[in-house]
Amino acid sequence: MVQKTVTIYVDDLTGEESSEIATHSFSLNGIHYEIDLSPESYDELAEAFARFIEVGRKIGRERRGRVQRLDAGEVSAEKIRAWARAKGIEVSDRGRVPASIRYSYEIAH
Repeated sequence: MVQKTVTIYVDDLTGEESSEIATHSFSLNGIHYEIDLSPESYDELAEAFARFIEVGRKIGRERRGRVQRLDAGEVSAEKIRAWARAKGIEVSDRGRVPASIRYSYEIAH
């Protein structure tokens, strides 16, 4: 028996099916939105935003991924890894530093 899966793309604005649907994202007041639109609906969205984009300030693209911030007095993982290696302790180059190694570092300092 053969199964066939069919994906039907629907324009979020008009509810019409189309093979040309694309996902678009935008933000307003810090809330990020995604919407699936046909080229015609996208043109309508772009036209609605055009007046505001002309007078707005470009701030660049949103950065993806997690940015790690250290609390005051917290030691970076790189510093702990360097200390561990100097003491002959095996530690990976990436990922979280094991709690036992972090604890040993704190005791030593």
